[in-house]
Amino acid sequence: MSSKSQITKPAQFVHWFRSAAPYIHAFRGKTFVVGFGGEIVSEGQFTELAQDFNLLNSLGVRLVLVHGARPQIEEELTERGAEIRYAGGMRVTDEDALKCVKEAAGTVRVEIEALLSMGLANSPMAGADIRVASGNFVTAKPMGVRNGIDLMHTGEVRKIDTLAIRRRLEVSEIVLLSPLGVSPTGEIFNLTLEDVATATAIALDADKLIFLMETGGVTDLEGELLRELTTAEAEGMLAARTPLPDDVGYFLPAATRACRNGVARAHLVSRHVEGALLQELFTREGIGTMITEDPLETLREATIDDVGGILALIEPLEGEGILVRRSRELLEMEIERFSVLEYDGVTIGCAALYPFPEAQAAELACFAVSSAYRGAGRGEALLDYMRARAKRMGLTRLFVLTTRTAHWFVERGFAEAGVESLPQAKQGLYNYQRRSKVFIKTL
Repeated sequence: MSSKSQITKPAQFVHWFRSAAPYIHAFRGKTFVVGFGGEIVSEGQFTELAQDFNLLNSLGVRLVLVHGARPQIEEELTERGAEIRYAGGMRVTDEDALKCVKEAAGTVRVEIEALLSMGLANSPMAGADIRVASGNFVTAKPMGVRNGIDLMHTGEVRKIDTLAIRRRLEVSEIVLLSPLGVSPTGEIFNLTLEDVATATAIALDADKLIFLMETGGVTDLEGELLRELTTAEAEGMLAARTPLPDDVGYFLPAATRACRNGVARAHLVSRHVEGALLQELFTREGIGTMITEDPLETLREATIDDVGGILALIEPLEGEGILVRRSRELLEMEIERFSVLEYDGVTIGCAALYPFPEAQAAELACFAVSSAYRGAGRGEALLDYMRARAKRMGLTRLFVLTTRTAHWFVERGFAEAGVESLPQAKQGLYNYQRRSKVFIKTL
């Protein structure tokens, strides 16, 4: 190995670990519900996944795992020579099928508990000491007759015992739920994992609902991954009845329902990518599709609570001489002049408007977008917002003084002008040592 690669890899690790710190702080004490199919167990993928669950548990995340058992049930039915029947995508669970469901779900649950209990030395599970809680946390009811077909022992969630689950989570146990539910009369019903996971996430007011699935997330008509969707956008896709992959058809409605009912975030992530769960949770870009009730990105006028975020954004640019330095005190005094572009609670852009009513003009100042979020039209969106704000004030011209970004403003309709074109009051404040160029745009 070259000395260069020896330096680069530790440096990359340190950079990644530092960038993950905000997520580690944010996730501590939060409740995540994770749903995954029985394929993960049957195909031997759960060992690596168990290591990721161990890491999340050690970071203080409260985990509820919901497993499926479809391939195991199919195998049981085939071995017994029983009929495999579906109606509208739902299994018709007769007496023979129910026996197979109970057998398969029990086997998968025990395998998962065993894999979560591993503590091999020199492995990520060393010293894990994970405690797993399973039980009759799910009360179910029969689906009954749908479209003329009696689904028999196929059911849906009626109630989640949130008090019992929370007691286990409070003592750092991982709660494991199977796709089975019981009725008050002692009957057992076959449930879908997405129904159990969604109902549990809603009942617990979970912070995240995560589904591990066959595909990488939701894609557009060109096959491009959609990293973010609002519930309204997701509902629009479902209403369009455009053919969707089977797992998207199962999980996207479930994720949307969860977010409509108080779950903060839902994620659809591929089960085939190593460490996909960690990549989705601990990186800014993520790896799958995230569904939220409201857009993650907002443009709004700033408040006093935004001062810290604005300072964190502009201080590196001030250090490079791109922006004029502003003290916290000055920012606090002038905060009503600022607008902020926010992404998931983080300030990623800002701009200020200083009006000169006598000249029907305003200065666009402290215009900045975080380098990590450039190149996606955010600068244009922020400029449009500030232009609209100036027009609402009855102003007819917008001007900017810049030393580094002249071309960007010219490309957006600003024309270069002399200092004498500035409002009289601004001419007196012009810094001739800085020698900023003046650009003006008519609104």
